Amino acid sequence: MKKVKIGVFGAGRGQTMMRYCLLNPDAELVAICDKNEKLLDARKKQFGKKGKNIRYFSDFDTFLAESGVDAVVLANYANDHAPYAIKAMKAGKHVLSEVLPVETLKEAVELCETVEQTGKIYAYAENYCYFASTREMKRLFDNGYLGEFEYGEGEYIHNCQPSWPGLTAGGWDGHWRNVMSAFYYCTHSAGPLVHMVRGQGVRPVKVSGTEGPYNKRMKDMCAGGASVAVEMVTLSNGGIFKSIHGLGLSGNNIWYSAYGTNGRAESAREYAGYTRKAPLYCLYVNGGNTETDSLTETHKYCPKLTRRARQFGHSGSDWYIMNNFVRRINGENSDTVDVYEALDMYFVGHFGFLSALEGGKAMEIPDFRDKKVREKYRNDTRCPDKNKAEEGQLLPSNTQGGWVIGEAEKEHMKWRAANPLKRGKIKSIIFEMKKYFNRGRVK
Repeated sequence: MKKVKIGVFGAGRGQTMMRYCLLNPDAELVAICDKNEKLLDARKKQFGKKGKNIRYFSDFDTFLAESGVDAVVLANYANDHAPYAIKAMKAGKHVLSEVLPVETLKEAVELCETVEQTGKIYAYAENYCYFASTREMKRLFDNGYLGEFEYGEGEYIHNCQPSWPGLTAGGWDGHWRNVMSAFYYCTHSAGPLVHMVRGQGVRPVKVSGTEGPYNKRMKDMCAGGASVAVEMVTLSNGGIFKSIHGLGLSGNNIWYSAYGTNGRAESAREYAGYTRKAPLYCLYVNGGNTETDSLTETHKYCPKLTRRARQFGHSGSDWYIMNNFVRRINGENSDTVDVYEALDMYFVGHFGFLSALEGGKAMEIPDFRDKKVREKYRNDTRCPDKNKAEEGQLLPSNTQGGWVIGEAEKEHMKWRAANPLKRGKIKSIIFEMKKYFNRGRVK
């Protein structure tokens, strides 16, 4: 197998991809790029002698031209993946893109065209498709054990209030996290459901969206999106699923459930009383015989991760996105998410937001595999980002009529970013400790 030369753009989130290259024989980390010189210096110190052959760049164009990489991992800001993916593929590089794939429909058209014109591999790093539970659910649909998909639910709730000052560097005005609609970060909840039915030739075709309140938690974070978004999605086979996700509710949860014509599969709830890692490894299945509803014990726990996968974040799923990407470059038929499936996942939220802006009216989800369908959206820049939306196309961050952040909230966020150990970090640690010791406890 050819050793693939990897360059990582994004010295923060990109660390997990860098570790893959250092620990696995099929990849080599040859370059890191980031505009933040402090992060580059941190990586130089981190890798030391092990990284003696790694080159460091602060300019992306120079990185592409001089690094000699075969493939680029995009771990930069989530709203800016598409422009850099397009640049990289036009420079002859394969691309692994972190979440999200695009911010506008115009970018989606350009991204599809670039993949088609260059012939380069584009893989979408939706790691939640590769939890032990979601991988097993996909396998059970692929081999027919659960039958044809009829209904499902995906849930990604992440209370980001404790970590928000660090994530936004206290920069409330214009940071992508603060202006983003709650609907856009949808592929952690919707993505695994879309992925598990891909083998049945099924894709989302219609969505109706609604959002939760713009609450005090979001205002204190200086964020403009609603606390939570919900999409009801219709699939091409008539099945439906519910996707719920948000950053402003009071707790955290990752959970998936899917019903087929022959049975159902459901991951454990985060606070189900099991060991700390159990929810993403534990899957309950009733299936194969519709006359009984007994638990299939062989599926109570998913297959164990490989020794290498256990060393990586997000319950090992970060290993799979890199491993499958590298194998795909080497000509293997590995399980990756291509550009069209990535857009199917993202369009659930994008068109869900457009639906919510019109009172929940059902919206068609276009299939960008069809060039004629894409043409309608070539100049569509509708989004809440003033740097991307063209004249007359700027959207609000939420559907509820405004986003007014007071000076007190701004100053407090700046203070928390500048003093993480004095308040924000300590509060975060206490919050996590309380969650751990109270898990499974009913009051």
